[in-house]
Amino acid sequence: MDKPRQGFRSLWNISFGFFGIQIGFALQNANVSRIFQSLGTSIDDLPLLWIAAPLTGLIVQPVIGHYSDRTWGPLGRRRPYFLAGAVLATLALIAMPNAPILWVAAVLLWLLDGSLNVAMEPFRAFVGDMLNRSQRTAGYAFQTAFIGAGAVVGSLAPLILTDGFGVENVAAAGMIPASVRYGFYIGGAALLIAVLWTVATTREYPPAELAAFDADGVEAAPVRRAVTAGGRQAPLWIAAGAIVVAGVARFGLDRPVYLLGFGLIGFGVAHLASAAMVARGRTDSVLPQIIADLADMPATMRKLALVQFCTWSALFIMWIYTTPIVTQRVFGATDTSGAAYNDGANWVGVLFAVYNGVATLWAFVLPRLAARIGRRDTHILGLVAGAAGFAAFLLVRDAYLLLGAMVLIGIAWSSILTMPYAMLSGALPPAKLGVYMGLFNIFIVLPQLIVSAAMGQVARAFFPGDPVWAMAIAAAVMLLAAGMMMRLPRAA
Repeated sequence: MDKPRQGFRSLWNISFGFFGIQIGFALQNANVSRIFQSLGTSIDDLPLLWIAAPLTGLIVQPVIGHYSDRTWGPLGRRRPYFLAGAVLATLALIAMPNAPILWVAAVLLWLLDGSLNVAMEPFRAFVGDMLNRSQRTAGYAFQTAFIGAGAVVGSLAPLILTDGFGVENVAAAGMIPASVRYGFYIGGAALLIAVLWTVATTREYPPAELAAFDADGVEAAPVRRAVTAGGRQAPLWIAAGAIVVAGVARFGLDRPVYLLGFGLIGFGVAHLASAAMVARGRTDSVLPQIIADLADMPATMRKLALVQFCTWSALFIMWIYTTPIVTQRVFGATDTSGAAYNDGANWVGVLFAVYNGVATLWAFVLPRLAARIGRRDTHILGLVAGAAGFAAFLLVRDAYLLLGAMVLIGIAWSSILTMPYAMLSGALPPAKLGVYMGLFNIFIVLPQLIVSAAMGQVARAFFPGDPVWAMAIAAAVMLLAAGMMMRLPRAA
């Protein structure tokens, strides 16, 4: 028995909440570096302050996925998490542009990103829950369209408020312009309203009905076997982490790189703790369950995970460095309280709106293109386009010509948000769709953590004061991701 096909209205309702969530992410991505710089942060220290976001996602997404698989109540299975995350994210959006000092802004970034992750993660599984296999490419493409549209609104909000309504775009040193503050307030309201729309207009399948639909799905592997095998590998992870920590101390690397070493040690310790819990018969605890699910990832997921790792490394470099690159190279400004810097920062909002707008439109092309050349080759095409867009930053100093680079990046962004999930959803155990989508997102946030920890060191060592070369690294890893896609079968 298969799930019934959904019409246009149902596809709209299922994913409309993502429109609001992406407004929040777009405001964060386009303006957080601006807020940090306005509060006195140097370019080289930006990656360190961004580190809260990937750390939060690394922990939150698998846990929320695990619990959303096991939740059922008056609001259903996934919708309670949409709503809770949206409320918390709205509060964080209101508070962040009012941060009086830098450490408060860093804490609020942690709260904002964590809340957005709580709301976002179950949406990926929600499409798999609600749609049959033949509609999932269209379902994720629809979600991508809302992500792009929300990002356009969020990215352009300060510019629209300035040019359309005369809201002040310049503030005294150490202060956040009113255009940014009001943009965050409006974004918070839009986020909450959009998520409430999805909560109010969708009906989730009860557990028994969902199990009947997915009776022939992929089976999950036993917890005990997977955790025991992971426990045997734990000393290797701990040793690798200790080597990284010792290397940072020995060679005087940036202190954020310690996080990588301690993260490896923590991963090894988590394996040991899981093995100990399984030995005592506590196989239903959240930690052994997640460790087992990670160890038993389907082969398709393992290959796509490596692609995601490279892809999101490139994207995170772009989000961190676009503001300083554009303000410095195109607008010739380094004084964060000056009009030229703030005009450049607003133009970054335009650039981000363009790539998200292109992603919205390209999302309607993707299902037809995938039907003709296959999902794998469609994604390869998108990643190559993204690499070309990043490389263009090395050559272009004209603000308007950069729009062409963002068109290419928008094609990649649309594919990144659609094709991996469409390929992945059919390869996962249906009863564990939430936790596996959360684990898959580890390979989105882990590269962000690495970029945040190490990119400042790389920039100071190889291109001090000239952040545009970070885009060369982004282009290279995006091409690497395209090459890794060749490891998947053409029919994936």
